[in-house]
Amino acid sequence: MRIRLIGVIVAALAVFGWSAPAPAQQTTAKDVGQKMSETGDAIKDYTVEKKDDAVAHAKKLGRDIDSKIKQLEADTSKSSAETKAAAQEMMKELKAKRAKMTQKTNDLSKATKATWDDTKKGFADAFKDVAMAYDKAVASIKK
Repeated sequence: MRIRLIGVIVAALAVFGWSAPAPAQQTTAKDVGQKMSETGDAIKDYTVEKKDDAVAHAKKLGRDIDSKIKQLEADTSKSSAETKAAAQEMMKELKAKRAKMTQKTNDLSKATKATWDDTKKGFADAFKDVAMAYDKAVASIKK
């Protein structure tokens, strides 16, 4: 009786289109970096008339990356001494690039109509540099 009941349940599930959930995909550091890079590129879509929105977006990106950097530092603290030494150098580079991104965010807020396109590009490039440095740091820590 039980076997027949199980067979009926399985058949009903098949008829109604139920399928087993797909296995969850593992998010990699490369995925995070790619997403960050794409998010930084989104700033290029803003017009000078939407400068305030662009600056708000840039500041949010900064807060997001700061959060990721803090998490990376926490992960680093759990690493071996050898990994910590290498990671410290990577973190130094990452923080320097993050400081440059902060400057580019400030530049964005001061941009004029004449400088807007170049300033947006400068910010997007700085953000990509941060994303690549983040990828590099994660890769070295996760080894």
